[in-house]
Amino acid sequence: MSNYIIGVSGGVAAGKSEVTRRFEALGVVVADADVAAREAVARGSDGLAELVDAFGPGILTADGDLDRAAMRERVFADTDERKRLEAIVHPRIRTKVRAMCEQAPGIYAIAAVPLLAEGGGRTAYPWLGRILVVDVPVAVQHARLMQRDGVDAALADAMIAAQATRSQRLAIADDIIVNDGGLDALDEHIAALDRGYRALAMAPAG
Repeated sequence: MSNYIIGVSGGVAAGKSEVTRRFEALGVVVADADVAAREAVARGSDGLAELVDAFGPGILTADGDLDRAAMRERVFADTDERKRLEAIVHPRIRTKVRAMCEQAPGIYAIAAVPLLAEGGGRTAYPWLGRILVVDVPVAVQHARLMQRDGVDAALADAMIAAQATRSQRLAIADDIIVNDGGLDALDEHIAALDRGYRALAMAPAG
């Protein structure tokens, strides 16, 4: 059972998955908020029912699942709509991620929460021992998004603008990985962080 939990966050296309994969390779359980988010609005869930109440049946596919593409377009276009979506989904994500971490074997676990700053930071996640932010310059995010997702420059701009700013993310960070270099440097940085987190997890409370 893991009582010490590290939050990992970062902007879109910052390379969070590369970071969490390396922690997993070191035997650390990673609870992914994206997985928890899918479960929170799965077909038949209370979360999906609440979304339909809030946004109408037009957000569903013919099979009764959430139409993620339609929902994404809708909330990108309207800040109020995005906040309404987050108010329904974020509390459910927090509950699921915390339970996954606390039930994990090992001395510490990781809560991978891309929208940690947007979701309330430390106020909403007081059970995080430390927060690690994966950081890259906005220009790198932009280039990676266009290459990775095949989107145009305008949509890449909109996707970045829909999230917290780089400075807002860095403001909640205890630890920072600047992920604009090679993978060898990333391996070394994560190995050092892992050693530090194990020491913190073993330290007596007080």
